[in-house]
Amino acid sequence: MNESILPPPVASAPPVCALNPNDPGSDPAERAPIRGPLAAVAAILRQPRRVMHQLHQPSSGNLALVLLLIVAGCSLVYGGVVGTFSGGAQIWVAALKTMLVLLASALICLPSLYVFACLSGADVRLGELTGLLAGELALVAVLLIGFAPVAWVFGRSTESVAAMGALHLVFGLVATGFGLRFLASAFRNLNARSKGGLRLWMVIWVTVMLQMTTALRPIVSPAAGTFLPETKQFFLQHWIECLK
Repeated sequence: MNESILPPPVASAPPVCALNPNDPGSDPAERAPIRGPLAAVAAILRQPRRVMHQLHQPSSGNLALVLLLIVAGCSLVYGGVVGTFSGGAQIWVAALKTMLVLLASALICLPSLYVFACLSGADVRLGELTGLLAGELALVAVLLIGFAPVAWVFGRSTESVAAMGALHLVFGLVATGFGLRFLASAFRNLNARSKGGLRLWMVIWVTVMLQMTTALRPIVSPAAGTFLPETKQFFLQHWIECLK
C-alpha cells in the first residue's frame, strides 16, 4: 500500500500587532503628513497627537524646523506688541528679547530634559526630544499671539510698568502650562517608567524662563542705553524692586 504524499505544512503568518488606540498614529488622520507652517499651527492646536506621531518618525527634522520657525515668528510678533508699551526702539528690542527668552531657555534646558528622559526609561532619541520641545514652544508662542490683542489694549491704556509686567507674566505662565501639558502627553507614549524626572524638569524649565526674562531685562520698560543689563539679579529680587 503506497503511502500518500502529504503537502508540506504551510507556515503560519506572524501575528499582526494592532496599534494601541491610545498611541499617536493609531488614527489614520494622525498619520497624514504636516506640510507648511500653517498646517503645523493647525495641527498643534487641534491635533497634537498628529504632531507627536510625526515627530516620532525618522524624517521628523523638517517638522521640527518648521516648529522652530513658528516659535521665532510668533515670539517676534508678541514681543513687538510688548514693546509698543514703551514705543520707539523698544519695539524691536522687546521683540528680539522675547524670542531669545524662549529659544535660549530651550537650548539651556534640552540637555537636562534628555538626561531625565533617559533616567525615566523613555524610549526617545535626542532628535525626537528636540522636536517635542520645539512643539511645546510652538504651542506657547501661538497662544501668546492669541493674547497679543489683549496685551496691546492694556499697553495703550495704562502707564504702570508693574501692571504690564504682571499681565505679560500671567499670559506667559498660562501659555507655558498648555505647552507643558503637550510635553507630558507626549511622554506618556514614550514608555517612561517614572514621571518624577519630567516633573522636576518642568520646575527647572519654568525657573530658567523666569530668570531669562530678568537676564534680558528690560523688556517692558525702555532700555537704559544698553541691550543687556549691567548688573546681575535673581528674578524674585527684580520683581520686588519693580513693585517698589
